[in-house]
Amino acid sequence: MPRPPSPSIPEKEFVYGALKQSLRLDGRSMLEMRTPTLTFGSELGWVECAMGKTRVLAQIDGKMVKPPPERPLEGIITIHSELSSMASNEFEPGRASDQEVTITRMLDKVLRRSDAVDKESLCVLAGQRVWHIRLTIHVLSDAGNMLDCACLAGIVALKHFRRPEVEVVGDEITIHHPLERAPVPLSMHHTPFCLTFAFFPDPSTPPLLDPSHLEETLSAGLLSVALNAQRELCVVQKAGGVPLAPEDVLKIMDIAVQKARELDKIVEEALKEDWAGRNVEVR
Repeated sequence: MPRPPSPSIPEKEFVYGALKQSLRLDGRSMLEMRTPTLTFGSELGWVECAMGKTRVLAQIDGKMVKPPPERPLEGIITIHSELSSMASNEFEPGRASDQEVTITRMLDKVLRRSDAVDKESLCVLAGQRVWHIRLTIHVLSDAGNMLDCACLAGIVALKHFRRPEVEVVGDEITIHHPLERAPVPLSMHHTPFCLTFAFFPDPSTPPLLDPSHLEETLSAGLLSVALNAQRELCVVQKAGGVPLAPEDVLKIMDIAVQKARELDKIVEEALKEDWAGRNVEVR
């Protein structure tokens, strides 16, 4: 499949000149992010997140499996991401791009390795049966900053999901249908959010938050920060690019904390509104 052409020289010069004056093509300020829109499906754990024209679908399913012998008291969480040519003609079907690998690794760090979900609460019968929670991320449209959109969709799907109630008597396990007993939410330790900043070759150009596809293409480096509303830092990732001074990174952390608190309010309000319209008993 032919790749889209690179930005032309006049286009590059125009964008660099505008960014130097703190002007962006879509009218946003440098540290303004696109307001996320969350859409919930009929099934629990089905969430579509849209940030501008970037759209990501997150879906969760759970099943009961035998735990690995080295971790008999912990449930299993796996994350799978799919970037198809539906999202952009830059991605080839059946072949993982570097961007897909980067996003999958970052999602794994932010959502699984940061212990956002209490894995011990997924244990049903020690060494015999645990819950296996599988999160699948489908990128529907790429208009820049897929990572932040995918992380937000993933964490909201985990908060939205409910697993069936389980009863254990001796070695006998009974899984109750949602119509018999209300399903149980996952036990969450915290809610991490990912925020990506773009830097440019000219040091006089200030960094910007939530880059568009063109801004990502023209940037000289990206810094992704994952943290929660309680100021707890989970992940910092910078894959190459221009070097950054320590004070620049600390300034970005202060901005990221404010934005994480804003996202936390948006997510809680969206979940509250969705649950108000559902007939599922919430425990």
